[in-house]
Amino acid sequence: MAIETALTLRALFHMAFRQTEGLIGSLMQLLQLDLPVPDHTTLSRRARTLAVPIRPWTAGPWHLLVDSTGLKLSGPGEWLVEKHGSKTRRSWRKFHVGVDAGTGQIVALALTTPDVDDASQVGPLLDQVNAPVEVLIGDGGYDRTDVYAAVSACHPEAAVIAPPRRDAALSATAEAAPTQRDRHLLAIAETGRMAWQRTSGYNARAKAEAAIARYKQVIGDRLRAHSDDGRRTELMIAANLLNCMFGLARPSYVRVS
Repeated sequence: MAIETALTLRALFHMAFRQTEGLIGSLMQLLQLDLPVPDHTTLSRRARTLAVPIRPWTAGPWHLLVDSTGLKLSGPGEWLVEKHGSKTRRSWRKFHVGVDAGTGQIVALALTTPDVDDASQVGPLLDQVNAPVEVLIGDGGYDRTDVYAAVSACHPEAAVIAPPRRDAALSATAEAAPTQRDRHLLAIAETGRMAWQRTSGYNARAKAEAAIARYKQVIGDRLRAHSDDGRRTELMIAANLLNCMFGLARPSYVRVS
């Protein structure tokens, strides 16, 4: 708990490990507590092995919105670049996220290399969800058979809403026993793609993009850890921090004419 608290303060105030150690030491003095403060090397080492679960503030059932974005990796500082006279190519990781449409809470996440496609991470995201999923909504990249199969295996009653490709065809059993994807294709053929987006609830996917924007505005668009294990811990800490902020208070929007 002490290590997780320290890493949470580090993520919130965008501090280095040494600064985090100093801040916690100052807090202990102000609170007049005689407790040991983890040093910066301990924080760095434990961040690679700390098991932090995702903690949404509300219980399900979920309307799960899935999306992904890129996060840059921290590279050499300006002094090193100036000293060696050349810039190294920056790399990045793909951040996959599952957001509840009703509450805006992050309920699942995954970190992969850039070459991993979005649809392949639906299963790992669903494995982190400990409540029923009623609907899974994603963009056209999730219009795949394995996505429907993964959702059906974990939550048989859940609906999958992903826009089919424009050249998509009905299955062989569309007339006798249409699949979910067949019903989407038939609705699009009858009313048009824009009408299908409104009636199916697909437009709620914008809330996933809002959650990603919220992450980048509050936490940042780069990962500061230097190992994949540390980066996963960093993501979990940041997601729980955002869930806490969003759980304490949400903005109320009122339409004015």
